[in-house]
Amino acid sequence: MANTKVRVRFAPSPTGYLHVGGLRTALFNYLFARKHGGTLILRIEDTDRNRFVEGAAERLMESLHGLGISYDEGVFPEGAEPEGVATHGSERYPGTICAGETGPYIQSDRLYIYREYAEQLVESGKAYRCFCTPERLSELRETQAAAKQPPKYDKKCRTLTSEEVAEKMNAGVPSVIRLDVPSDRGEIVFRDMVRGEVSIDASVIDDQVLLKSDGYPTYHLASVVDDHLMGISHVIRGEEWLPSTPKHILLYEAFSWKAPEFAHLPLLLNPDKSKLSKRQGDVAVEDYLKKGYLPEALVNFVALLGWNPGKGNTQEIYSLEELVTAFDMTQVHKSGAVFDLRKLEWLNAHYIKSLPLDELVTRARLIMETKEWFQNTFDACKTDEYLSRVLSIEQERLETLDEAGEGNPCFFAEPEIDPKLLPWKDNSTEDTKASLERARGILEKVSDEDWTREKLGEILLDAAGDKRGDFLWPLRVALSGAKKSPPPQDIAWVIGRDATLGRIDASMNTIS
Repeated sequence: MANTKVRVRFAPSPTGYLHVGGLRTALFNYLFARKHGGTLILRIEDTDRNRFVEGAAERLMESLHGLGISYDEGVFPEGAEPEGVATHGSERYPGTICAGETGPYIQSDRLYIYREYAEQLVESGKAYRCFCTPERLSELRETQAAAKQPPKYDKKCRTLTSEEVAEKMNAGVPSVIRLDVPSDRGEIVFRDMVRGEVSIDASVIDDQVLLKSDGYPTYHLASVVDDHLMGISHVIRGEEWLPSTPKHILLYEAFSWKAPEFAHLPLLLNPDKSKLSKRQGDVAVEDYLKKGYLPEALVNFVALLGWNPGKGNTQEIYSLEELVTAFDMTQVHKSGAVFDLRKLEWLNAHYIKSLPLDELVTRARLIMETKEWFQNTFDACKTDEYLSRVLSIEQERLETLDEAGEGNPCFFAEPEIDPKLLPWKDNSTEDTKASLERARGILEKVSDEDWTREKLGEILLDAAGDKRGDFLWPLRVALSGAKKSPPPQDIAWVIGRDATLGRIDASMNTIS
């Protein structure tokens, strides 16, 4: 490791939002690069135009930036590219800049490169043109399925002479370029940093398509060519790519290139051990951020999906800097990692409790402003000062920022009072009204200086004496309109004297 310059890449396809599995891949690449003083590249793999989603690449870059996962080369939002590095724009992604010496970093800008290397393999006899129609290939698969054989191209076009190939090309017959997998290759053996030695018989590997008839490369060709030309030393990716690795090794051999080291990360699983998928709940990073999960909590949680710092280490709270120090690829697990939402909520609650109050207000406001109940509340309830009082009460119980204000509507709207809810246990209406009148009289005399959460608590608890329920219950209901709410002194402190006295008056008017 010490003699190898570490260069890794995160290479997503712009087909939607950043999946939590993609986040983990990006994070582990980031941690590995930073741990070893290496370079992280962001490459956009957009050659599958059928699945392309407008704006997905830009959102992905925003997500990585918001999560604190920085990279050194690749595609950047315009203005965010590193200084002193060669740059060029991309017509396909306006507003972005490619920065680095091994670009372009967008595969659709590299089509000429893939064609050149595919033709090079044909010329060297390591690949060949295939003119088989989709209908013939479909019939071949059906025949093989009926014979219980694995689907595999039968090399029909491999026997075409150069004259036959030229004739078909001149006639404009559509063709693809396939890799010629040697029949005598034997076992393909490679070392995976997570799984150890992996072996597969080359005889089961198909003559994979490298270049499609439309001139676009397949993933296999594009990723191998890009990884080689960009000097990638370690390929860290999800387990789903493990079956493709022997195909990639064959390509490295065909080009006479040295293959990088590989590490395949375990699958992410639902609690029922099924594969984490969009059909079974939120999997996009943006979904979690919009629901009020903090970026630092999400990064901490995702880092522990399939990795831990080693036997005997029980630490669970990590800053990004601490993760860089602790990360070791040898501690990545082989088995699938269960996505435990309760664990994420616990971590998120910890980070919320740790936030300075002014920062909590800033972050919570962004989510609260998207909600109709907040948009419709009084302007006085939208100030930083007011929200600071609300959140100082709620902070200890929040698991997500999405919950801010949701459980205490009395802070943002006049409550509807059910007179049947006002009496404490079997107290009469006369007792209830007398209790409210007494509370009003006490609160009315509290000075502005003493109208604090702590002082109001002292005053009301002292007035309640041994009969806290008789005195405090009607006041709590009068101020909140609910069975469950913060203590009355907290509500009174948040909403202020005028609103407090007004709510007590309104409640007494409901008592017949």
